[in-house]
Amino acid sequence: MQTPISVNEKKDFVRWFLNNYQLKKRESVWILNYLINHESLLSYVHFVQEVKLCPRGMEISAQGVQDPPFRFYKGQVMTNDAEKSFHDLRMNQDEPVYIQMNFEDAHKSSMYALVLEDNPYLPKDYYVNDRDKVEADELLTSSILTFRKKELEKQIDLALMNGDQSEFITLSDELIEVKKQLQKKS
Repeated sequence: MQTPISVNEKKDFVRWFLNNYQLKKRESVWILNYLINHESLLSYVHFVQEVKLCPRGMEISAQGVQDPPFRFYKGQVMTNDAEKSFHDLRMNQDEPVYIQMNFEDAHKSSMYALVLEDNPYLPKDYYVNDRDKVEADELLTSSILTFRKKELEKQIDLALMNGDQSEFITLSDELIEVKKQLQKKS
């Protein structure tokens, strides 16, 4: 189960996005600013991938990607008209809305990863290629272990500087285990 994303985290992401990317459609800027200024509505916003499968969603694109500038999905209907989606947002403020952000290197963005939620409307077999899923899981595990190794090394240095022998021993043992796990992944 995924932990809920706070309204403040969503606000921080949208501000960051607006400060770092030029959107293909100016109405998208208006919609994102509207969301920032309406916390109750923002609490119903979920950033996901493959928004076209959601009952109510928006696809917003920045310059530099091949995706369409803007799309709004509601039920079986899709429109490029941002004003219609804005009207729908204002009229249905207590209904979930799913937003997909398309921008260069989105898959590498830690800011986006912090607010990205699992799409509850994706069929279980949507990503059919199991090999890709296994590779992604291995990459994620390896990245977490590498991060943990660096953190342990910093904590060990701190324990040495503070002369804390028991902390040093505990952290060193943990570092040995992390390095063993990393070697297995190699």
